[in-house]
Amino acid sequence: MTAKSAAVATRATAHGYPRQGRNRELKKAIEGYWKGTVTSAALRATAADLRRENWAQLAEAGVQEVPTGDFSLYDHVLDTTVAVGAIPERHRAAVDADPLDGYFAMARGTQDVAPLEMTKWFDTNYHYLVPELGPDTAFTADPGKQVGELREALALGHAARPVLVGPVSYLLLAKPAPGVAADFQPLTLLDRLLPVYAELIAALRAAGAEWVQLDEPALVQDRTPAELNAAARAYRELGALTGRPKLLVASYFDRLGEALPVLAKAPIDGLALDFTGPAAGNLDDLAAAGGLPGKRLIAGVIDGRNIWINNLEASLATLATLLGLAGHVDVAPSCSLLHVPLDATAERDLAPQIARWLAFARQKATETALLARALREGTGAIASDLAANRADLASRANSPITHDPAVRARTAAVTGDDARRSQPYAVRTEAQRARLGLPLLPTTTIGSFPQTTELRLARADLTAGRIDRTAYRGRIEAEVREVIAFQEKAGLDVLVHGEPERNDMVQYFAEQLTGYLATRHGWVQSYGTRYVRPPVLAGDISRPHPMTVDWFRYAQSLTDRPVKGMLTGPVTMLAWSFVRDDQPLAETARQVALALRDEVTDLEAAGAAVIQVDEPALRETLPLRAAGRPAYLAWATEAFRLATSGVRADTQIHTHMCYAEFGAIMTAIDELDADVISLEATRSHMQVAGELAGTGYPREVGPGVWDIHSPRVPSTDEAVELLRAGLAAIPAERLWVNPDCGLKTRGWSETRASLDSLVGAARRLREELAG
Repeated sequence: MTAKSAAVATRATAHGYPRQGRNRELKKAIEGYWKGTVTSAALRATAADLRRENWAQLAEAGVQEVPTGDFSLYDHVLDTTVAVGAIPERHRAAVDADPLDGYFAMARGTQDVAPLEMTKWFDTNYHYLVPELGPDTAFTADPGKQVGELREALALGHAARPVLVGPVSYLLLAKPAPGVAADFQPLTLLDRLLPVYAELIAALRAAGAEWVQLDEPALVQDRTPAELNAAARAYRELGALTGRPKLLVASYFDRLGEALPVLAKAPIDGLALDFTGPAAGNLDDLAAAGGLPGKRLIAGVIDGRNIWINNLEASLATLATLLGLAGHVDVAPSCSLLHVPLDATAERDLAPQIARWLAFARQKATETALLARALREGTGAIASDLAANRADLASRANSPITHDPAVRARTAAVTGDDARRSQPYAVRTEAQRARLGLPLLPTTTIGSFPQTTELRLARADLTAGRIDRTAYRGRIEAEVREVIAFQEKAGLDVLVHGEPERNDMVQYFAEQLTGYLATRHGWVQSYGTRYVRPPVLAGDISRPHPMTVDWFRYAQSLTDRPVKGMLTGPVTMLAWSFVRDDQPLAETARQVALALRDEVTDLEAAGAAVIQVDEPALRETLPLRAAGRPAYLAWATEAFRLATSGVRADTQIHTHMCYAEFGAIMTAIDELDADVISLEATRSHMQVAGELAGTGYPREVGPGVWDIHSPRVPSTDEAVELLRAGLAAIPAERLWVNPDCGLKTRGWSETRASLDSLVGAARRLREELAG
């Protein structure tokens, strides 16, 4: 490729950037504000500093057009709700009294007012706050945040492009507000919403925007003709606005499919498309649609969701094809870099050669700029970079980390019988009830208890060498004793050890399995101020030694009540890691499942009568298009059964899932063949219980009655009300009572009060049922 044949004005750009800062300054500032130790002015100043730093990092990497509006104090979908004035009525007074406090109240709730529901952002581990809409919703434009951040970037001398959630995706991501008929379709509000978007776009134009990006990721899912017609109407109307800036519609995470010709024909000025992973099919689809003559194409050829270095030569080949399909081609990551950590150069504990396999947000910005430069100036301009890239790719492919013959031989020997319990559920449940002797509506928690400052300090002290392993173990044992004693006093029926030794439900196991790499600074936002450090699944997986058995034995020695063995399931180990991209996910899942199978059988041998293998990510990893789902669900459910099927009939297997739309995987939930499943249900008012009942789900269920993502403490009456809704769908002999999720993010005072409410509700209903 030569400079002469390339588009001269090709630019590097991006859809978004990590928000947290080098040392998670945003998290600290927001949580300080909640505690009253940071003022609103100081919080806003920290946010402004982080935005400036983000834009500077992008510019230094060679990105010539930066995004604005992608930065958020909690969630960009919630920001859109504010921008279009769709404030739920129950939060209106709080927002009117103090917009910042009202904003956080919508996100977290208050003691008196419930927050918005939270669910996964497509098939990522990021959570967004679900808009609540109804036939009476009145939209009003509030462009303040978007305009302010655009002006900040322009004042700093950056070429800037505002990014908003598009109107069609916003409505498709919404749900009916409380009290609104469940069959209400928020998309029917499109004609009411479009004039508000027109106002937002006009305000951005007046503030100096040349381009405005409208993100429509919902259009990469299977869409009905009516939904596609709505998208066509939306962009026909917005494209017809007079005096508007240029409009760019962006999609990511998968192919646009049927929506591609709809948008290609719309009177807009450009499209941003993902060309990585399952979205690589956009290349053929674009060619079949006749390309984008006269329009701008932002080509997402850098994987914005994983941390491996880009194959620069392969990306250049894709870009060379795209040059002939659009009027103008720019280069970008496939989606916002929100989904990857900030900077791989901070990982000084990794071997230098391994570190060169990794590309976090800053490195991806550099890769983007290199590809754009090659299109402008020819590949000779980046010849040394291409040579280094080839060497790094070869180093990874040939590393002994990535290939373990013993692991591969074991996975090849797996048979169908290995992934089936020895007895059917009807036999197992009788054996388990006889062994456990639990009351009606048994109470338990999901696993973790509050991760206090003292626990975090103990881990930090061990890492820094200020205490030895003996002293560290003493601190953890003391915490386990306290957690067990508290649960006995509170009246819980099935106990947990509280997981005080675990830094994270995936990282803890990854650090003990071969084939994984751990980072120290690889933080990624999960929701709000909750950040996680996904480990890097780099090679073949095996378990050198037991990981949880010792702590289970210790906890069980402190009580006569059953203590759950607690593990993270194989699909979640993949989904919440940066997974290898050099072999099929099904093969990687089988390796992880076999490692966990060893742990499950060791826990049983140590006396565990209840073993919980959490799969909160089963739904979020579901392919966005229906065509890819059967194959995924087949290997995902097989992996869970492979991990859990080696136990006796009287050993009870539990699993847990987090906020998600479960309707699409009800059959798969059944195919897991777990004896008990617990699910988050509080914010959706027990909707999942009805969904399970509607499919005839035959096993035991624990729909949550305490929203642990909010600081508010539920009353016993609230828990009783939720349980009554659960009992309307699930028979009492199959209903468990538990929180929505683990308690590591909650404080001890609210944990005590909330579990008192939970146990009190179970006791009240037991008495009623006995009467």
